[in-house]
Amino acid sequence: MTTIPDERLEILPPARPEDAASLAELDRIARLLDSQWRIPGTGIRFGVDAVAGLVPGIGDAAAGLVSAWIIWHASKHGAPAHLLVRMVGNVAVDTVVGSVPIVGSVFDVFYKANKRNMRLLIRHLEKKHGLPPSR
Repeated sequence: MTTIPDERLEILPPARPEDAASLAELDRIARLLDSQWRIPGTGIRFGVDAVAGLVPGIGDAAAGLVSAWIIWHASKHGAPAHLLVRMVGNVAVDTVVGSVPIVGSVFDVFYKANKRNMRLLIRHLEKKHGLPPSR
């Protein structure tokens, strides 16, 4: 899962530069949670979500709250209800399965709910603004 290029984020919201900055910040947070580091010698990336999941109870709850914050901002960017429900579902699956000790952290490494949610939001905004899909 690749990072959304900043120049792509800048052209999405046509009239408000602060929206582009907000989208770029959301993408940085999603990357931090899901794919900040790479396991040497592999293409496998992981983030704070997988590491936080090693702390029983608190880690997954904290990561879930940050994920909820991303969804809240998606609603501020005009994401429709059906898209927000799908995003909540991604986070719910990530939080519930991620709460299983050890296995949940391995799941977090591969599921990447926040990167999925950012892709959903960007695709929605591209469609809304008549742009060709970026991926």
